[in-house]
Amino acid sequence: MRISTSTPGGVAVQTVAETAPAEPVRSTAPAAAQGELQSAVMQPALQAMKDMPDIDHERVAQLRDALAKGELPFDAGKLAGLIQRFHRGEK
Repeated sequence: MRISTSTPGGVAVQTVAETAPAEPVRSTAPAAAQGELQSAVMQPALQAMKDMPDIDHERVAQLRDALAKGELPFDAGKLAGLIQRFHRGEK
């Protein structure tokens, strides 16, 4: 199976074929424009990852164990509300 991506009219399109195409698929967008788009999209994500604190794996294991033992209450509704708030940009 082969998945290939092309950008007709600047829109990314992926196709799946049982066999590889005879010729490699080439983008019609100029290489400089592709690099600029990738950079513009990826830079904020890369910066956000750099700004994130390190993960305390020991603390995560402690919380996971407490949750599994029922020692830590879990409110699915509250978690859902916090996720919604985060994605709306609220603090």
